[in-house]
Amino acid sequence: MGVSGKKVCFMTGASGKLGREIALAIAGQGYSIFFTWNSSEEQANEALDQIRWVSPESQMARCDVSKTGDISQAFRVFGQHFDRLDLLVASASNFFRTDLLEVTEEQWHSLVDTNLKGTFFTMQQAARIMLRQPFLSRMITMTDVSAGLVWRNFAPYTVSKSGIQHLTRIFARETAPRILVNSIAPGTISAYPGRDDEPESGLIEKIPLQRLGDPMDIVGAVKFLMESEYVTGQVINVDGGRMLF
Repeated sequence: MGVSGKKVCFMTGASGKLGREIALAIAGQGYSIFFTWNSSEEQANEALDQIRWVSPESQMARCDVSKTGDISQAFRVFGQHFDRLDLLVASASNFFRTDLLEVTEEQWHSLVDTNLKGTFFTMQQAARIMLRQPFLSRMITMTDVSAGLVWRNFAPYTVSKSGIQHLTRIFARETAPRILVNSIAPGTISAYPGRDDEPESGLIEKIPLQRLGDPMDIVGAVKFLMESEYVTGQVINVDGGRMLF
């Protein structure tokens, strides 16, 4: 594989509110962006238009990350446009409530296959590229503070996020020192309030910093991990101190 000058980021889940802010911030750091989308082509095109204002050569491809064939195809398309991979941000995620005693196999697959299985095979494909390169690369997974909490009505979701955190540590150990692998676990972000079955006022009472998180709080953590050269295998909670309770 040849190596061009401009750094490149492969990202899943860049067309949503938080993902788009992350992608724009990475583009602003001088990266070309290749991102995948699945459910909304209109939303994805809007995101691509915004990203291209900053990074004109950026590209996107449709990909259902719950399907390994789609992931492989996305990386083939990626390879047609770019000859290096400096950063992976795995943030594609499915989220909905599930009553513990009523969870169906379909719901389990929808959450666990998208969140955990999709993240694993995306990381695997990225690692195969990164380990062939003569420079340091990075992976960032997006998880959730719920991985360390017990939420009612969200068992498959929280299990999938806990699994991603463990995968992060495994990949960090297996791919060191060539790849730095870390995870960001947001608390309740203003773009997605009410994620743990509590009203906003009840949530704020549990946050020592007395406010919901902002997407830019997550962007700041991403930028830190993009610059650090001595942090790997870590889960960074960006939660206003929520996990102190």
